[in-house]
Amino acid sequence: MEGHDMLPLDQIRALLLEHDDPHHLERPADFDLDTSRECFARLVSVLKERFGPSCSRGLAQDASFYGVIDVPAAATEPGRFMRVVMSNFGSYFVTADVVVGEGVPSGEAGSTEEFVTWLDGVCAAAGCTFVPAGLLREPYSGPSFLEAHRDEELVAALVAAGEVTEDADDEEEVGKAYWRDRYFEYM
Repeated sequence: MEGHDMLPLDQIRALLLEHDDPHHLERPADFDLDTSRECFARLVSVLKERFGPSCSRGLAQDASFYGVIDVPAAATEPGRFMRVVMSNFGSYFVTADVVVGEGVPSGEAGSTEEFVTWLDGVCAAAGCTFVPAGLLREPYSGPSFLEAHRDEELVAALVAAGEVTEDADDEEEVGKAYWRDRYFEYM
């Protein structure tokens, strides 16, 4: 894994856009369950090797991600709960969040640079693409219609029906989607 350089952010952005198929929100048309299962198993194995057997894993249904691997706070250097997630898309996009407080992800802010570099190398060796959490917090600019867009339609209908009033503070987030919503959320 040494000698591997993380892909430039512009190249990762291009990959996110390239693999965004609005007709296949949960998994790509060429999704291969056996390959996905093997890739996820490699990620689980490597994370358990580094952080110990207390890591747990879970698979997803009705989602654009394949599964999650949770690393308990006691096993991490920053002493914070960590979640690594593998998408169904791309060459399996993978991201990691360090959770601060009540389930609020901080992205790489709580991770060491060494961990991010290590995970990127693990991903490259496993045939995955590591996507930094910061990039996933960028506004979504792809062709797919996501849940956030449905929220915008719902709020507009409720306002038109007089059920709710428009609130400028709430309106800023309504209808806004982020790249995380495309590749790492329930659909």
